[in-house]
Amino acid sequence: MEEIHFHLSRQPVFPSKIQSVLHRIAVRTRRTLKLADLSALSALGIATESYGDLTYERSQEIGDAAFFLGFDGILAPSARWPCQNLILFLDRLEPEDLAITASEPVDWNQWRTQRKEKRN
Repeated sequence: MEEIHFHLSRQPVFPSKIQSVLHRIAVRTRRTLKLADLSALSALGIATESYGDLTYERSQEIGDAAFFLGFDGILAPSARWPCQNLILFLDRLEPEDLAITASEPVDWNQWRTQRKEKRN
């Protein structure tokens, strides 16, 4: 949610008519590269002080290497929220490896209010 909000908020005006839906997805992976924290990213050449910036070159190189080595995804720290992001290489997964478990509409105004409360 934070990542999508970040990119939507970069527009001159936050889209007011957008209708977003949050899907919770159960995922089965077999070989995921786990980068536990920023120190693991730093060891791979990511500048942790600018991790949230829009410079993706090194991250994309790591993704390319992980794909080449046969991983089906990467679990890495989020650049914008205290959580982990799961990046999937969908052509390495079978359709039955993914299942939507719940869906709900997103109210961006309500979400921004809750976001402020969580950050305080």
